[in-house]
Amino acid sequence: MIQKHSVNTTSLFQEGRHDPAALSQTVPLSSRTPPGALPLPLSEKSADDWTPYCDRLEFELADYIFTRNQTPAAQIDHLLDLWAASLIRAGADTSQVLFTDHRDVYRTIDNTPLGDVKWQSFSVKYTGDIPDEGPLPWMTESYDVWFRDPHQVVQNMLANPDYASEVDMRPYREFATETDERQWQDFMSGDWAWNQADQIAKDPATHGSTFVPVILGSDKTTVSVATGQNDYYPLYASIGNVWNNVRRAHRGALAVVGFLAMPKTTKQHAKTVIFRRFHRQLFHSSLSFILRNLKPGMTKPEVVRFGDGHYRRVIYGLGPYIADYEEQVLLACIVRSWCANKSLDDDNLLRKRVHTDTLIEECDHGKLWDEYGIIAQLVPFTNDYPRADIHELIAPDLLHQIIKGAFKDHLVAWVEKYLVVTHGQAQADIILDDIDRRIAAAPAFSGLRRFPQGRNFKQWTGDDSKALMKVYLPALEGYVPTDIIRTFRALLEFCYLVRRNVITETSLNEIDDAVARFHQYREIFKVTEIVSTFSLPRQHSIKHYNTLIRLFGAPNGLCSSITESKHIKAVKEPWRRSSRYKALGQMLVTNQRLDKLTASRQDFYARGMLNGTCLTSPPVSSPAGEDENEDFDIIDDPTSVLAHVELAKTPQGTKRAQSIPELSTELCIPDLADLVRCFLFKQSNPEDDRDPTEVPLLEFPHYRGRISVFNSASSTFHAPSDLSGIGGMKREHIRACPLWRNECARNDCVFVITDSNARGMLGMDVARVMAFFSLRQHGRLIPCAVVRWFNRVGNAPDPDTGMWMVKPAFSAQNTPHFAIIHIDTIFRAAHLLPVFGTVPLSPSIKFHHVLDIFKLFYVNKFADHHAFEIAS
Repeated sequence: MIQKHSVNTTSLFQEGRHDPAALSQTVPLSSRTPPGALPLPLSEKSADDWTPYCDRLEFELADYIFTRNQTPAAQIDHLLDLWAASLIRAGADTSQVLFTDHRDVYRTIDNTPLGDVKWQSFSVKYTGDIPDEGPLPWMTESYDVWFRDPHQVVQNMLANPDYASEVDMRPYREFATETDERQWQDFMSGDWAWNQADQIAKDPATHGSTFVPVILGSDKTTVSVATGQNDYYPLYASIGNVWNNVRRAHRGALAVVGFLAMPKTTKQHAKTVIFRRFHRQLFHSSLSFILRNLKPGMTKPEVVRFGDGHYRRVIYGLGPYIADYEEQVLLACIVRSWCANKSLDDDNLLRKRVHTDTLIEECDHGKLWDEYGIIAQLVPFTNDYPRADIHELIAPDLLHQIIKGAFKDHLVAWVEKYLVVTHGQAQADIILDDIDRRIAAAPAFSGLRRFPQGRNFKQWTGDDSKALMKVYLPALEGYVPTDIIRTFRALLEFCYLVRRNVITETSLNEIDDAVARFHQYREIFKVTEIVSTFSLPRQHSIKHYNTLIRLFGAPNGLCSSITESKHIKAVKEPWRRSSRYKALGQMLVTNQRLDKLTASRQDFYARGMLNGTCLTSPPVSSPAGEDENEDFDIIDDPTSVLAHVELAKTPQGTKRAQSIPELSTELCIPDLADLVRCFLFKQSNPEDDRDPTEVPLLEFPHYRGRISVFNSASSTFHAPSDLSGIGGMKREHIRACPLWRNECARNDCVFVITDSNARGMLGMDVARVMAFFSLRQHGRLIPCAVVRWFNRVGNAPDPDTGMWMVKPAFSAQNTPHFAIIHIDTIFRAAHLLPVFGTVPLSPSIKFHHVLDIFKLFYVNKFADHHAFEIAS
């Protein structure tokens, strides 16, 4: 299962350049298909062949205890003992137990031929010049690199039937039907893949081959700070042919292919030039060696089986590399604080491999370092592969460049510094405390992470930064100049625009406008002497997104959040399952077993063997996962409708009102019965255009029947830019309950469609749901809601924040404007944030108070990406 080879290498550090041939070829090349022969099919088994399992029950049990439940070995043994004891008590033979112990489970999984890409290793050590005083400690160490043949991994991805219909076989250029406007979505819609295919087509030997770009990504991760040094350096691989939603959902299209070495030394030597160069060149040499089995297929086509059952000639190529800025510096062999794509100060100075090589030949190393930011002694691994230029392969990184970088590390930190400079430390602390209270007072919303103590916590995660972006802007208002508000608005709009699932020419123009406004308004920080320069690599990267989108498609398919989330399954969970002693070997075995189980499930599913459950034949869906608020689900179903709302499955019965008078008393709405009569009249007379106030009350039908009250409803809608299922569908829960989590009442707000012909907010109104209920009229069940209306303030968004403003609506008698609406008119939940003004927020005001207390609100278009689309 795991092969380890001790490799005696020649120097990885001779004048800073590496020679891939210098790495000993002790790891055998993968076996290749003979000329003219077809690769072995994924499966030629019958529909009842569960090999290596006896039947479905045995496979489902192995998959459950190892993949889903991650059951420890001792608990597996205990479970199997209980099963055997139950058989004895029932008078059955204990041989009917599916597995004897955990070793039997592991042995069966290991015997699975599918997904079997063995782990291998090579060892490297420094053999360059030794100082006169003797070798430094790190020079005598041997460093292990573990990897799986990426050639076999890529072939498995291409053969995966799970996403066979979500693979692009060729580059393409896509245009909108209505506007004939160019648009970018998945990776193969970009110009880079198109240009690569043009180069491949020029060679008669490769003409007509399917181009398979290999996307790589790496990022160090720490599994446990408390238990000592537990850092790992995983290397991931994907293919550019799969759609972005498949790569984001992983689904076998993103695999860990290696664990890179991380040389350690003493603090005395860690920052020495010679050690840092060795560290960097080790990285490039390792990548070059790991990827070497792909190289023959980059110039000579090979026949590969795809998930749809067809065989195709393919040509491989190195695609974009997913990395944060620190990793980009390492990849591009540049000096830190320089840009891997262009000069920070001269956008016309593009980095190219040819240009870099020419500079290295013509200039001395000191000039290259100072004037071009080039480390002349290093050579990128891409130089060993055809059609590869590392400066063209740096992928955009929304998470680290924009969310963690420009937003959290720059703007949020600058605001704090501005407050200190302007008001002094003592008053700034008071203001920051109030900003924290404002952030904590954000009303509950589906999928929104709350900050009970504001943004004052020690360790930020990417999810923390994303969540803070959604509620931070209104909390600043009244404490900072308008230009700072507009700076934040421009950056947030940029972030949400580039995060779209489909980006059009119009979107690119909007992105450019947001970038221009950001650069214009951020000058306030220089004017107030908060910063002295904007030559910041992560903030500078904003300029490149227009070009990178045209090259690689929508950035959400290449963001480092994809690889960071993979850390959980590939690194952190396997580490937790290990004994912690020499954990990496155990982690490799765990990853291999997980791959085998996944491959088996895909194979069984493709052969129609997993319909229903072990006991039933009709398909039974498992409960969808929920977030910490239990307010939204990810729906792994095909796209069906743009939006659909339905009541919860279980009514509250005697816990809540069961008649209109009882509900009127519960909600303190005296005229609720009249509102119901008016609603029923409109339901029975949809063609009647009269205003309800013009209709005689006698024409309104009475309703004296029973009602069923519900605490929530769910809205299912198409939101491919948000965290959603493979078809882009997302389900959120809208609450209207008197007691939520045994703490307080919760009555969410919603978007109600009032004019289907108008666009965005002009076709919708905002309402707060006071109760969901259903009633029967003429034998027909009608689901509806009691709502309180909000009125829009003006006919355009606020010019500073870019958000629409609303205020509670009142009737002619100056009483709150309530109504009964059919739930089909509800689009989805809306999030309102108070307009705080300049008055400090009382500590006694909590998040569940604000919708009742404040009189003016922003419609939070930054609540999620779907809200940004409909409420901008």
